[in-house]
Amino acid sequence: MSGIIKSARNTTNAPQALGPYTQTVAFSHYNNISAQLPVAPKTGKMVSGDVKVQARQCLNNLKAIIESIGHVMNDMVKTTIFLKEMADLEAVNTVYREFFPGYLPTRTTLAVAALPLGALVQIDAIISNGEGTFPQDPCPLVKLARNSDKAPHNPLSTHTVAFSHYNNIGAQLPVDAASGQLVAGGIKEQAGQCLRNIKAVLESIDVPFDDIVKVNIYLTSLADLEAVNEVYTTFFPDSAIARALAYLPARSVVSAAALPMGARVQMDAVISHGDGTPPQRVEDRHKLVISARNTDKAPQSPLHCQTVAFSHYNHLSAQLPIDPATGKILAGCIKEQTAQCLSNINAIVESIGHVMDDIVKVNIQLGNIADLDAVNAIYTQYFSGYLPARTVFGVGELPAGALVQIDAVLSNAESTPPQV
Repeated sequence: MSGIIKSARNTTNAPQALGPYTQTVAFSHYNNISAQLPVAPKTGKMVSGDVKVQARQCLNNLKAIIESIGHVMNDMVKTTIFLKEMADLEAVNTVYREFFPGYLPTRTTLAVAALPLGALVQIDAIISNGEGTFPQDPCPLVKLARNSDKAPHNPLSTHTVAFSHYNNIGAQLPVDAASGQLVAGGIKEQAGQCLRNIKAVLESIDVPFDDIVKVNIYLTSLADLEAVNEVYTTFFPDSAIARALAYLPARSVVSAAALPMGARVQMDAVISHGDGTPPQRVEDRHKLVISARNTDKAPQSPLHCQTVAFSHYNHLSAQLPIDPATGKILAGCIKEQTAQCLSNINAIVESIGHVMDDIVKVNIQLGNIADLDAVNAIYTQYFSGYLPARTVFGVGELPAGALVQIDAVLSNAESTPPQV
């Protein structure tokens, strides 16, 4: 279907005017919700209280947004919880259980160096959108939430939640499924275990590993990245078809201050789902095409494709402020580096016949959260229409001393064959 319209909406029942973003941006069968801070909608100020009070406000804000567009919390497919202190996780979990007494979405949790407004917690979400966006007809699509006994269980996260033509995999820690403990060894052993856990989840639902379209890698030390990459390349490409096409999923690397269980690495993934969910017609996975593309007008990497499209979405790899001509990080202030990141994204977006206003979600990592106002001054110059949903957080380090890194999710109205 062509001509699908992006639906960007705000409600006064959740905080507004906290930054240049829209609370929720729906496209086709998904809604992308901006990260919610513990801010009271009526005052526009941070709530007073401990991390439980803050977590409850974040979740109440998410609920208000979801209900404002005619949905419920059980339509949630994935949440990401950003903590200032990993020690606060159990307190946050206590509140989280109140909002999900039965069904559990997939989930990723990490501690970061800083959050906007000095918050202790921030939460974003993706929700299913069975009604689609105009001119799609409402469709009673079934959400498929599944677990595998071959991957470690998290009492507050489902392994995989599929809806329409995508699966979201909950973050996998380097935990052995049989023992429930972190695997012995160093970063390579931990990275391998994360990837084996993801593969076990996919095999349990009969989905090939090369149906992954985006991987997020969370590291407590970027010094470990080279070792992780050595392991990563033994898993991708996974099939003869993928090797022939040199297919690699899009990828973002995130510097975490801490991870659950004291892990050094954690990974989650977005999966193409050619079968769809009922009552969609089952497609041959190799006919509903994954379209992975690169342009020489943006920095390239041997470890990921710049953009991977499937069905009605494109997933872009994180962009650093690298000058494509030199392959080096741009020397300059935060504004100049932000402009370079966004120029790289713009080059990728234009190379596939899209425009920046097709972006539905942006994630910004900052080396210094105090730079956010400067980033916003540049950011708003790249969007002429509705602003995407957005998540911002501070990190302890970025590759090559960069000050900022940005990734994005893009609407794809033309879809990928054989859809029309």
